[in-house]
Amino acid sequence: MNLPQAFIERTRQLLGETQYLPFEEALQTEVPVSIRPNVLKGAKEVEGEPVPWASSGWYLKNRPTFTFDPLFHAGYYYVQEASSMFVEKVLREYVKEPVVMLDLCAAPGGKSTLCRSVLPEGSLLVANEVMRNRSQILAENLIKWGHPEIVVTNNDPADFTDLTHLFDVVLTDVPCSGEGMFRKDQVAVDEWSLENVDVCWKRQRRILNDIWPALKPGGLLIYSTCTFNREEDEDNVEWIARELGAEVLSVPVEEAWGITGNLTRKDFPVYRFLPHRTKGEGFFLAVLRKHEGVVETIQLRPEKKKKGKDTKGKAPQLVVPKEVKSWLQDAGSYEYTVKETSVHAFPKAFVDVYALLERYVKVIHAGITIGELKGKDLIPHHSLAMSTALEEGVFPKAELTYEQVIAYLRKEGLILDAFIPRGYVLVTYQQVPLGFVKNIGNRANNLYPQEWRIRSGYLPEEIVTVWEIF
Repeated sequence: MNLPQAFIERTRQLLGETQYLPFEEALQTEVPVSIRPNVLKGAKEVEGEPVPWASSGWYLKNRPTFTFDPLFHAGYYYVQEASSMFVEKVLREYVKEPVVMLDLCAAPGGKSTLCRSVLPEGSLLVANEVMRNRSQILAENLIKWGHPEIVVTNNDPADFTDLTHLFDVVLTDVPCSGEGMFRKDQVAVDEWSLENVDVCWKRQRRILNDIWPALKPGGLLIYSTCTFNREEDEDNVEWIARELGAEVLSVPVEEAWGITGNLTRKDFPVYRFLPHRTKGEGFFLAVLRKHEGVVETIQLRPEKKKKGKDTKGKAPQLVVPKEVKSWLQDAGSYEYTVKETSVHAFPKAFVDVYALLERYVKVIHAGITIGELKGKDLIPHHSLAMSTALEEGVFPKAELTYEQVIAYLRKEGLILDAFIPRGYVLVTYQQVPLGFVKNIGNRANNLYPQEWRIRSGYLPEEIVTVWEIF
């Protein structure tokens, strides 16, 4: 890897000569692979080395063939850089009661799925992504993760400004110059420049300034980047504390973890993950608490009238089928609605928050999408199959072989065993739900989402999965 000369000079000055040499050498080494099993779905531990700052994080000995691992598609685990799992330490240290949390720059979903796993029960997570195509990936990963107390949005940070004091916790993993991704992504090396660093730290301050009004007084801001330079790291943390009004907080760490502190000789704590000292990619994190003050009520905007919506000649409003309330555990804790032809369930505890979000931002997924009404039929949705709230025994199950699973994930047709009843069937692999089919006897119609299918038409000679090898 040929590092930009300006990057070398700046980073050598930041780290010092003694630390810079092993740092540059580490950038030439292989990237360690790490995952988090989904404990919400009862995922087992794996054979590997535990990530010391994450309760369910593991380094793997080999890189699995993730595309061809059925449990990956089932949301049974998530592939995430070990360094970024440090967000768990922050949440466990400072978040003890149920909260409403925003993950502002959330795609593809690693930190969102982590937060949703460790937040106190009864919390709501709002995960946002400004890029439309990336927001769809974020929604896919959170649907697969299966927790019902989530909302996925597709908005610019400025769209949250008027949601005054809505959030108890805001995670801003801001877009950055990506120096921490150099050994993983050659494009990050090729696109690096001093001009881009300058653009990034200014953009980060604009994002922080936009979202600050939405954080409650006394609320928690988790600021993180995947870069090394001080402008995007310590200098921005100092700016937040000084200009926006916050106290920088500390997080307990162990010396053996190799986490590096503040490199600017300032007296506030930050947490740097450098590749020659910690096992993982480059990462920076700081925790700040917004100064106390009076919590203000959101000043509601007038609801916008939807263009082209005329009540004359409008089709009658569809009603929620009675049977869906037997499909969920603790069914009484949800509010059920029909939007166009889709049936949805959302936690009652947060219907007011959801109503505000729908008025101010673009919501692309919330709670559980239960099914699609088609005539007199209710077709169960993939979101229901992935949800940890699905009631056991509602649908008959069909355990698939590995070969059948790959066909299913490619959205090919299946033939189930003769004893499987007709109708909607939940297909599983190693007893883990994968999705629905409609069994019509001589074949089963595949209901796996078209946009999520495996597009590759071949199988590798050796398939390495997390829990077994074929």
